[in-house]
Formats: sequence, C-alpha cells, structure tokens
Amino acid sequence: MKLLVAGGGTGGHIFPGIAVAEELTTRAPNNEVVFVGTQHGIEAKVVPQAGFRLCTIPSRGLKRVGFWKKLWGLFLLPFSFLAALRVLRKEKPDFVLGVGGYSSGPLVLTAVLLRIPAAIQEQNAAAGVTNRILGRFVKAVFLAFEQASKDFPSHKVHVVGNPVRRKLFDNYLRSTSPHPGFNVLVFGGSMGARGINLGMREALAFLEDLKGELHFVHQTGKNDLEKVQAAYVEHRFSAEVLPFIDDMSAVYARSELIVCRAGAVTLAELTVCKKPSILIPFPYAADDHQTKNARAMEEAGAAVVFLESELTGERLATEIRALLKDPERRLKMERNAGLMGRPEAAKELVDMCIGLTYSKKKWLPAGKAP
Repeated sequence: MKLLVAGGGTGGHIFPGIAVAEELTTRAPNNEVVFVGTQHGIEAKVVPQAGFRLCTIPSRGLKRVGFWKKLWGLFLLPFSFLAALRVLRKEKPDFVLGVGGYSSGPLVLTAVLLRIPAAIQEQNAAAGVTNRILGRFVKAVFLAFEQASKDFPSHKVHVVGNPVRRKLFDNYLRSTSPHPGFNVLVFGGSMGARGINLGMREALAFLEDLKGELHFVHQTGKNDLEKVQAAYVEHRFSAEVLPFIDDMSAVYARSELIVCRAGAVTLAELTVCKKPSILIPFPYAADDHQTKNARAMEEAGAAVVFLESELTGERLATEIRALLKDPERRLKMERNAGLMGRPEAAKELVDMCIGLTYSKKKWLPAGKAP
C-alpha cells in the first residue's frame, strides 16, 4: 500500500502523520509513505529525519496573517492545486491522509476529485476551518477528541485519539516506575513559550523552601535561555535548562509533573505516558483550540488548567506545591490521563485506511488488506 500524508507547518500536524507512517511501513516491506508539505514548515526538517520522502508544493496560510500575506496566499492557491495534481499523478497513492496545515487542503481536495480514497485527521478538540470543509468530501474523519465530532457528518467520524510516535511507547510501559526526587518538566513547544518562561522564573521565589525536593528540566527555546538559566542559578535550584530537548521520551519517563502548553500532540503524549500536568494554553492559537484541548483534560481530572492571563509566579508555585504535597491527587491524575491515552491510535487509524483503500477491490472483502 502507498499512503500519501498531506500537511504540516507545525509539529502538531506533522508528528501524528509520522506516527501513522511508522505504523504502516513496519507492517510490510512494500508499504510506502510519502509526505507532501511546504519548504517552510517544520516538515522540511522533521520528515527527512524520520526517514520518509517529502514532496513540496507552494502554499501559504490564510488565517491570522496580514493583508499582504493573505493576498499572497490567495494568489498561490491555483498553483497549489496544480502542484497537488502533479504530485498525485506522479506518486499514484492508494490513499491520501490530510493531517492539517497549508498543503493539506489542496492535496485532499484534488485526491477527492481524482477519486483517490481520502481521509482527514483532526488533532484538536475544536476542528479547524480547513478540516471542517474537507470533512464533507472525504471518506472518513479521524478525531482525537469526542468534542470535535459535532463539526463533521456523524457517519464519517471515528474517535481514535492522536497517533503517537513509537519512541513514546517505551514510556507508556514504564511510566509508573518510581523516580528519585520530584522532577518537574517545563516546556512550551520547540520555540519555547515566553509566558511560561516568565511565570516559572517568578515562581522560583515562592518555592525556595522546597529547593531540596525539586528538580527542574526546562526547555526554554533560544530567546529566553540565558534569563531562565540565571533565575535557577540565582535561587539555587537543581535544574537542567535547555533551548531544545531532543529526546522528550527520556525526559517524560523521569518526570512527575509537567508544566506546558495544550497542543494536541503534547496532550496525546501526556496521556500515553500517564503524566499529571499543569496546562497553560497558548492564548493566540487558531480558534482558541488549545483552551478547548486543555478543558477536555481538566474535565477528565487529568490536569490543572489556567489561562495565561491568570498566570503569575505565585499561582504557578501554588499549583506545583499543592501537587508535590499530594501524591494521592497526582496518582488520580495519572490514572485519569492514562484513561484518555490511546496508544493504539496509529494502529486503529491505519487499519481503517487500509479497509477504505481495499473495500472496493473485487478480490478482497471489505476492510481486508493484502
């Protein structure tokens, strides 16, 4: 089977696609996955590193950009569709999966017009505009959160969770193992999060009596690295302060509490790893989807949530202190996070893609792959 994964722009879009690609290619040596994205998104770096081939098309975002950038994006649209047509004719995929991002729309719509089986994967609790449109035309819609189902035709919806890369599964099996000390992982995505970085710097002054019990691993991004490092040194906390963490799996495994944003992939990883968390949603995310993601975790009893407008050093320190002192509460949060985890998401999604691909083949019964 040959799968084309369309989309990218952010890790939240591309990492679930990579998880699906890993699942499919490990099933049979002749299975192949090709990604289609842009030269400017994170996929240009991450996809080749993961060992998959990337085709690029000209495409730009139309939301949350200035007038001239929006005009340029509209100008590129017909070229995006022409490039999508060329890619599909050249690659001849058996199935197309849209994972969101600039390139997803042209590829998925063109595949539908060419009668190539296609589906979309929505990572968030609130579906994006592009996916809401594509959901009318594709054969299936794979969701991570039940809350997003209202945006799509009910007969197409499959709630499977967000596919998680294989590297996290070792974590899933050993996430209940005890670790020395109380380790807090703080991060805000690959570029860091200035609000969380500032809040954590301020929180240290309110946690000084606990410095013998706490150890921090803090991913800051490049811009705030020196200021955050200086804060931990000033308050004499044990800390590893890094601009970027290459092996998140290893850090998750030795962390008792996570302080982070509420991106869909991050939450999928937290639930698979069964980690209690303090979630501070990015306030400018499209359609405020991070807040909706975080509230779903909060309602399940898996996380503490407060908005960045409510973020102060004292508030953050109070929440960290409360969770440190209440291991029973942390255990309940771990269990609730684990109940939300879908470690089989990639497998379930691939099973359904194969079924949709081959259900019309006369030599195979519906839902069966060779």
